[in-house]
Amino acid sequence: LVSNTSIAGATLCSVFQIFTFQWHILLLYTIWYLYDRKSPQNGGYQSKWVQSWRLNKWFAEYFPVSLHKTAELPNDQNYIFGCHPHGIIGMGVYANFITEGTNKSKVFPGIKFLVCTLASNFNVMIRRELLLLGGFIDCSKESIRNVLSGKEKGKAVVIVIGGAEEALDAHPRTHKLKLLSRKGFVKEALRAGASLVPVYSFGENEIFEQLQNPKGSPIRRFQTWWKELTGVSMPFFYGRGLLQTNFGFLPHNRPIDTVVGAPITVPKIAEPTNEEVERVHKEYCDALTRLFDEHKTRFGVSEDTELIIE
Repeated sequence: LVSNTSIAGATLCSVFQIFTFQWHILLLYTIWYLYDRKSPQNGGYQSKWVQSWRLNKWFAEYFPVSLHKTAELPNDQNYIFGCHPHGIIGMGVYANFITEGTNKSKVFPGIKFLVCTLASNFNVMIRRELLLLGGFIDCSKESIRNVLSGKEKGKAVVIVIGGAEEALDAHPRTHKLKLLSRKGFVKEALRAGASLVPVYSFGENEIFEQLQNPKGSPIRRFQTWWKELTGVSMPFFYGRGLLQTNFGFLPHNRPIDTVVGAPITVPKIAEPTNEEVERVHKEYCDALTRLFDEHKTRFGVSEDTELIIE
């Protein structure tokens, strides 16, 4: 028979070996992180293999998500895609421009998509690498400038313009955007001479329900306070369950149709003035509104529905 002392000793040795092994892994990862820490600001290192995982195709087919092109995008220039609306999570942007779920490389041959996200999303080990392999980059202006200033052309920086604040207005059957005060992306387009491309995902706001939170309500005041404190919004949302559709946290399988507009040619200006930024910003807003109006009835939005830009 094995004594209790022997069992305890063997257990302690096993625990010691496990923790020693984990520390080795942690040390190796720390070395890797220090070496690779600037990748999110320098364009990352996306993998076509990761983007083409069969799981990504299933993800796009679940809703389904569809990508619609209205104009060609020559691959001898760079672009900034402005994507709207944010929705609760931004499923359309992920399916279309991170994965190959909607065959982006065939729809837009020669274009390399890089999707901006918060720098804090790169702070968790392993998830950081998965984001980079998928094609995410840091959303800072330095990161965008690094990508667009390189010699390689055919790059499209994808930005969900409305951000966390717009997520609080992501209610079904609403089309309200946070855009009037968002002009940094226009300035970066002017600095780089990158064409602006308006993008609208019909159905993005339909896949989750959100508790009513009109401005001035207790819920909205709390959400605003939380966003100011953390920089992250907190929409109170729900979707469907695994076996029923009444309540749960899975998104409803409702169509998301992402329409990519024609590129807006932007002059390259090293230091654009406020007037130049305002002019191009208005041109962009007008083009986005036209894109919405031209395609809304095709994707289930009534003719009298207007796009609200705040």
